[in-house]
Amino acid sequence: MPRLAIPRLVRCGRAITGALAAALACYCGAGAASPFPAIEPAAAASASVGASAPRTNPHAQTSPVEPAAPSEQYGALYRDVELAHLFADSKTFADMVPIEPPQQIMTAYNDEKQRADFNLEQFVGRYFVLPAGGTKRYVSDPQQDVVSHIDTLWSVLRRDPDPAASRWASLLPLPFPYVVPGGRFDEIYYWDSYFIMLGLEQSGRRDLAVDELKDFAALIDRYGHIPNGNRTYYLSRSQPPFFAQMVRLVAQEDGDQVYVRYLPELREEYAYWMEGSDRLAPGRAYRHVVRLADGTLLNRYWDDRAAPRDESYREDVATAQQTPQRDVADLWRNLRAGGETGWDFSSRWFADGRTLASIDVTSLIPVDLNCLLVDLERALAKAYRLQGDAMHAENLEQRAATRADAIRRVLWDPSLRAFGDFDVVHHTLTHQLTAATVYPLYAGVASRDQAHAVADTVRRGLLRPGGMATTQVATGQQWDEPNGWAPLQYLAVIGLRRYGEADLAQSIATRWIRTNVSYYQRTGKLVEKYDIGAATVMAASGGEYPLQDGFGWTNGVLRVLLALYPGAAESTRPADIAEGPAGVAAAAASSAAAAHRLQGASAVHP
Repeated sequence: MPRLAIPRLVRCGRAITGALAAALACYCGAGAASPFPAIEPAAAASASVGASAPRTNPHAQTSPVEPAAPSEQYGALYRDVELAHLFADSKTFADMVPIEPPQQIMTAYNDEKQRADFNLEQFVGRYFVLPAGGTKRYVSDPQQDVVSHIDTLWSVLRRDPDPAASRWASLLPLPFPYVVPGGRFDEIYYWDSYFIMLGLEQSGRRDLAVDELKDFAALIDRYGHIPNGNRTYYLSRSQPPFFAQMVRLVAQEDGDQVYVRYLPELREEYAYWMEGSDRLAPGRAYRHVVRLADGTLLNRYWDDRAAPRDESYREDVATAQQTPQRDVADLWRNLRAGGETGWDFSSRWFADGRTLASIDVTSLIPVDLNCLLVDLERALAKAYRLQGDAMHAENLEQRAATRADAIRRVLWDPSLRAFGDFDVVHHTLTHQLTAATVYPLYAGVASRDQAHAVADTVRRGLLRPGGMATTQVATGQQWDEPNGWAPLQYLAVIGLRRYGEADLAQSIATRWIRTNVSYYQRTGKLVEKYDIGAATVMAASGGEYPLQDGFGWTNGVLRVLLALYPGAAESTRPADIAEGPAGVAAAAASSAAAAHRLQGASAVHP
């Protein structure tokens, strides 16, 4: 059953309809205090770090661009452009490149906007240009099977190392080639990239997989953590921490010395997620860490800013207007923290179980994040042991064991027979069944009995004709019923196989493979997500933007699962669909139209 709306959602209410500008100016500099009443900031020494600025690493390398989000650099101009709806996608202006320093642009704006004939669109066109990006024209070949299609797409989605064209651009340059998801996502994304790397390895493109790992290490060296993506407006948050998994993937071929080579970055990644934990008293929280009343230390998702997301600015302002009684700083921080979860957005995070305006990410201890941190602690322990540092290795091994025990104890829901998320305000589990329940199996954290119970619960509650569902709730959000997502299918399959649940693993994999292949045969595309609720494969919907094709992690997971289950699909070419010649012609026509969304962002006006 959904959580009840909690009191903090209505405290300190402020309507923003008539005083939006003032509210934005006020809340962009919100402090570091935890948003829920039961848990306060950590010690004063920790709390003194301002939450409006990203965490900084004093030993980090110099950033080649100004590490400030466009909304911070341009203030009123940024707000005015986004709310004027000059571009169909809020992300377009966030990605545009200024041709003058921000201070000069703002001086010109403050002067010119007073004129009666001022035209905001013309002003933007004079001072900003669309990024050159990695636009490549690609048309699917109806004679190409899906494996060859994926292997071809890696080159289409590959981007060269970035030149620092402008110190004030939002793109964080990367030193090595990388692979983007596709469509509007023409930059690297943290957790997407692990599943892309899996596919690259399967396709024999280890060169790109290794380059991706080196790019993420460079981001840690430069900023002290891996941001959500390589944009300045993502620096205030990260994403599910798969860096240790990336190191393990490369080490499988290159040997265990890879762990030692990346020990400094593994250590810094861990420090980012654990900042403030050494000074955290029971019943308190700080940034990503929460210590329960009994002393148990676990982690949550967080964002260092309390302002509308640059890439979804207009949408976040509209969400605030729907709930004038809610503190807007709290709302916007939770929307941003929702971006860090990777599940943006889902009923999993909603206090009322239904509506985005009730989003309450920072009050929850999520099972997936903590399982990934167990794996990070284990990777650190292995790296220290390989280096000959037994003391630190034993410390991290103990931390991993303690966290794993806490997951089994605190995040196990006996009523659902599944793992879930813990609400620290109400001191209870959320009692929502979601695909995140497979993470303890994937990480090897679940007990045998728990794993078999999860398998039974997934079979009864989440198995759909097209794969494994994300949740059981249909809200119109993209990480809800009826949508299925590639990374969750992979994690479920690997986790279930780990505990001997081979039949269910094969069922999920086979259903997902056939969903992907069927859609590819009829459209020439592999897309970001799929509607898996019906026997007939359909395009997914929901969320803040149109369905994207390309698509990085879909390609990677399908490539791996086809290798694990080669008999799951008899034919995978569009030219082999059952409808015969007429169907082949239709598939070829659809394939010929599959190029438009691979060309990156465009400044399309509504």
